[in-house]
Amino acid sequence: MKKIRKSLGLVSLVLLVAMLFSGCSSKPAGTKGEGTNNSNQSEKSLSGTINIVGSTSVTPVAERLGEEFTKLNEDVKINVQGVGSTAGIKATIDSTADIGMSSRNLNDEEKSMGVKEYVIAYDGIVVAVHPNNPINDLDVETIQKIFKGEITNWKDVGGKDEEILVISREEGSGTRGAFEEILKLQEKDSSGNTLSTIKKDALIADGNGAVIANISKKENSIGYISLSYLDDTVKGLKVEGVEATVETVQDDEYKVSRPFFMLTMEDESQLIDEFLKFVLSEEGQKIVGEKQVPVKQ
Repeated sequence: MKKIRKSLGLVSLVLLVAMLFSGCSSKPAGTKGEGTNNSNQSEKSLSGTINIVGSTSVTPVAERLGEEFTKLNEDVKINVQGVGSTAGIKATIDSTADIGMSSRNLNDEEKSMGVKEYVIAYDGIVVAVHPNNPINDLDVETIQKIFKGEITNWKDVGGKDEEILVISREEGSGTRGAFEEILKLQEKDSSGNTLSTIKKDALIADGNGAVIANISKKENSIGYISLSYLDDTVKGLKVEGVEATVETVQDDEYKVSRPFFMLTMEDESQLIDEFLKFVLSEEGQKIVGEKQVPVKQ
């Protein structure tokens, strides 16, 4: 009798172990486990390269946004190249860039090509001089006259008896286009073309960095740069008593300001779409707000 009980006990134990192993191996699909986690990760992950080309003024914020986006998406690479707004718009239309950058408004012909515009920030254009220049504040009319060449000596505006060296930007620069438009440094010719009225012998510098480099070495110079480039090697002038800062641009107190654009063509990929969503997200706009005025507060 004891042998029978012992045998029955062993059979029961074997059956119990078999049931336990059967239960472990028959977990239904879709329950929480390794397979489901891998599937979800695959759906969320992004990979590929985004080439962003255009305005040198937009370049610093685009680089910062790119850095943060790639931290969140390790399989994504973002290349940013500052070559000027007009070149960036052309690269967008030609599809040699995935995203273009512009610090000027598009003209009607450019818009007709199917370019999509995303305003990502607002920026101040700073009128800058050498730190040793005693001038701290100029009104709009005086700035106009200096850049037109109607005022040529600093003594005429309260400075030293020295000739004013005007520094401007290259053709196609969005900063130049916006500066001329805002300060009315343009005129129409007999054919209706828009012409610059900045003095013909102005020193031309390619890019914000080149403007700063020239001003920092030439004590009698004056130029204009994006607010994001302002550093202690040059001095930003107040315009009619208002200093260019993120806050004064945001409050519309500082009048020499313009929008920053990112541009695409109609057929955006998922990767580009996700990057632009990031740029305009709360996190992206917080990055924008470090040096520019975000479009979303």
